[in-house]
Amino acid sequence: MRYPKKPMLSKSRFLAGEQCHLRLWYSCFNRDLATPVSPAQQAIFDTGHEVGELATRLYSEGVLIREDHLHHEEAVQTTLKAIQDPNVRSIYEAAFLYDDVRIRVDILERLDNGQWNLIEVKSSTSVKDVHLPDVAIQYYVLQGSGLDINRAFLLLINNQYVYDGNNIDLENLFSSFDVTEQSLSLQNEISLRIAEHKEMLRAPNAPIIQPSRHCNNPYSCDFWDYCTKDMPEHWVLNLYGISQNKLDELTGMNIQNIGEIPDSYHLTELQGRMKRCVINDNEFISRRLDAQLMNVEYPIHFLDFETVNPAIPCYANTRPYQIIPFQWSDHILYKDGTLEHKEYLCDDDKDPREDFARTLLDALKKKGTIFIYTIYEKGIVIRLAEHFPQFRNDLLLIPNRFKDLCAIIRNNFYHPGFHGSFSLKSVLPTLVPDMDYEKLAIQEGNQASFEFLRMIDPSTPLEEKDRIKKELLIYCSYDTLAMVEIRDELIRRF
Repeated sequence: MRYPKKPMLSKSRFLAGEQCHLRLWYSCFNRDLATPVSPAQQAIFDTGHEVGELATRLYSEGVLIREDHLHHEEAVQTTLKAIQDPNVRSIYEAAFLYDDVRIRVDILERLDNGQWNLIEVKSSTSVKDVHLPDVAIQYYVLQGSGLDINRAFLLLINNQYVYDGNNIDLENLFSSFDVTEQSLSLQNEISLRIAEHKEMLRAPNAPIIQPSRHCNNPYSCDFWDYCTKDMPEHWVLNLYGISQNKLDELTGMNIQNIGEIPDSYHLTELQGRMKRCVINDNEFISRRLDAQLMNVEYPIHFLDFETVNPAIPCYANTRPYQIIPFQWSDHILYKDGTLEHKEYLCDDDKDPREDFARTLLDALKKKGTIFIYTIYEKGIVIRLAEHFPQFRNDLLLIPNRFKDLCAIIRNNFYHPGFHGSFSLKSVLPTLVPDMDYEKLAIQEGNQASFEFLRMIDPSTPLEEKDRIKKELLIYCSYDTLAMVEIRDELIRRF
């Protein structure tokens, strides 16, 4: 029997193995099975890199180990030279290899007594359980490599810091958390887990693991599409709100298809409705749907916002990850059937909130039902009211006119084509097949946020800015037109 070539572990591979052995296996032997990184996911990675680069400025007289992951041995040698140079007070991206595990340490800080502090930088705002093995495996490799570690720290974003609009105050942007004791307490477990991962990787074949909730906890697995390609169209995981215990029970009963769930098995009212629609291949339409859609005041508005929440605040008097609305779209349906479209998009590098609020009030006026999709817009409006006292009273009247189209559909309508999801991206192609987000350059909100930041970046070429602006306007208007078409289609089905 031919065994696979022995792979090296790394911190990322170790953490992949902690989530799922199959993910680790594919990461080592079948990397080509991974789904390509989406623009939105890449934007998250870019945010992490930006935060990491800013954090290094807190540690002076440092050197960056520049060799990439394909040249780890050379990076280790460069790191050793930096350690031996007493003039180097900090090392960024320090490389080590111990017990066949490769790591890169965000920041190593030299102390006067010859010890070192380990600093792991995260773009998170709080210590999470997943951070602890991340730091602990670095501690394990550093100790094994002979480095004398004083303390281990997580350096996180302080979301209470308020940017003054001039220079970022790095001392207040970051918060440090000592996780030395937690890292030490995990050392025996880290050693055992490394041995377990290595043993698994010595097997001739990939482990057999069924995809489930663990695939997206704590991170979304990049092999999800491959692992789920043979799952039935109406997979039990798609049952709305199904718990992990229920999934485990159904898996133990060898049931993967919603239509195979026994009548005696307890489901929620909505889950039972989904099951019946799958079995009968038909729709569910509540008697209340008509009233929910038709009990309106004209003109009817169909409203959508786009927002951005940068880790590093861009505007004066804002905090890290504060939600900043930068675009709205409003399709307005009049009683005579006329449809009008209004929109706003900030295309300058300035705080967009005041213009956003002023133009929104001008478009919505004081009359007419406002359809939104989920209640996200309600929170944005309330926060704008808190920030702009001159608009407060008018803004606070807006939520009273809201109707949540997503909630109306979830409570009163179901189609097997939804596959358990009531998102706009699932509902629209089922009810209005001629409309499909896949034809758009920007296809979801996170991507829109990332593109907005690129558009207002002074270094972005003017031609690129113009292209992004057009794509953002198309995307946001598509959301509100989608609501118009969905409502019309549902009305036709009464």
